[in-house]
Amino acid sequence: MLDLVKQETERIESRFLEPACGNGNFLTAILERKLAVVERRYGKSQLEFERYAFAAVASLYGIDILADNVSQCRERLFAVFDAVYERLFPQTSKAGCRDAIRFVLAHNIVWGDALTLKTVGEKPDLIVFSEWSPVNGCMVKRRDYTFHGLLEHASMKELPLFSDLGEEVFIPTPVKEFPLIHFLEVSNAE
Repeated sequence: MLDLVKQETERIESRFLEPACGNGNFLTAILERKLAVVERRYGKSQLEFERYAFAAVASLYGIDILADNVSQCRERLFAVFDAVYERLFPQTSKAGCRDAIRFVLAHNIVWGDALTLKTVGEKPDLIVFSEWSPVNGCMVKRRDYTFHGLLEHASMKELPLFSDLGEEVFIPTPVKEFPLIHFLEVSNAE
């Protein structure tokens, strides 16, 4: 199935959303492909590997209605990252990098209902996803968007989200923006 979108699975920054992610089978396979690219290109430099591995993980999004599936998905994705990271940099791997990856996964893999566009639990609210945009190398800009806002915008029916052709595009409005921060420090920002 992933071979149908092979080029996108090999683009580190290409985003994927699995609205019923279960325990992460689809997202895990995508991350494995992305990390293979990251390792091939940047495996000789720890900082570059960390930076691009962060981008690969930050490009994956999932929703599931079952809390245990969400937890398992996050853990599986983290384990895929950590296995490569530990293999490449066993003596110099950083807890801060692992913390950043876990933080991103906590925000990108959401316990919610993709049909109602709301979280699940005691106080259901709109599902919010964080966009993690690299800026000037090691800095990252975080913007939060509601899933509802991304899907329900009237112009979505006619305008693409992104265009390389210079045509009009739909640009969603974030519900919250965060200051620039070093990618290894994102878990310390809240």
